[in-house]
Amino acid sequence: MHGKGTFDVTITPQQTADDAPVARMTLYKEFHGDLEAVANGEMLAAHEPLTGAAVYVAIDRLTGTLHGKAGSFLFAHRGLRNAEGQSLDVVIVPGSGTGQLTGITGTIGIEIVEKKHYYTIDYELRG
Repeated sequence: MHGKGTFDVTITPQQTADDAPVARMTLYKEFHGDLEAVANGEMLAAHEPLTGAAVYVAIDRLTGTLHGKAGSFLFAHRGLRNAEGQSLDVVIVPGSGTGQLTGITGTIGIEIVEKKHYYTIDYELRG
């Protein structure tokens, strides 16, 4: 199955120790389109100023409907950037689906165009 739409995100920096090597943020997202849901999560991010390399990881819990099926699931992000390019992997955590989304697996794609966030979701529901 395939879905798409837009989402709004609010990123709120959190307090860390002054010498912490990473930044920590809370995430709040509202999804629109085939996925009508909200997600709450946390992100850790770091970069190396001398080389430009950067990394972030995040975990979100999403609650809402996907193509009209109600439930929740967890998804995890891993983003990397270095001189050779960048990559982003966002996966639905297998076994985390609840309600009518029990058994969901798949991936989520994120694209940002002119500061607007778009998602695609490719998934299977086994139940």
